[in-house]
Amino acid sequence: MSFPEENTLNERDGRYLRKAIVWSHAARRRGNRPFGAVVVSEAGEVLAEAYCNSSETGDCTGHAETNAVRMLGARRIGRDELAKATLYSSAEPCVMCAGAIFWSAIGRVVYGIDAERLRVFRGARGEQRDAELSCRDVFRASPHKIECIGPALVDEASAAHIGAWKE
Repeated sequence: MSFPEENTLNERDGRYLRKAIVWSHAARRRGNRPFGAVVVSEAGEVLAEAYCNSSETGDCTGHAETNAVRMLGARRIGRDELAKATLYSSAEPCVMCAGAIFWSAIGRVVYGIDAERLRVFRGARGEQRDAELSCRDVFRASPHKIECIGPALVDEASAAHIGAWKE
């Protein structure tokens, strides 16, 4: 398996991606899958922070990114502002989360561990196979531009996954 090359981040992107990674550790401590997300406005205001809470709620759609997008909707943040916002995710968004990002009009995504490396951590899980489609494929189908940067800070983003995917 060949992994995608890691991207270099600027200081601001690194700071907020690390914040999403902190949320991934919080999710794991609470018995959930280790994923976190942070949405930041163009001006640097944190608009939403979330972790995966699927195990706590029993809601299979409770991924960090979808939870963050729901928070944005609850705050009634406009599409024009979201088009200039960045969603930082500890891992590459799955197809469902990429769809939520698309529908929210968020214009930029920065993620940590990529789906290929994540599959290595997860191993063979017949009951939980993912759609092996990159978030970039979803974003390319969007009529509005969604910039995508990742994988980045892979070692840091991977740490929460070590030992978390046991059968």
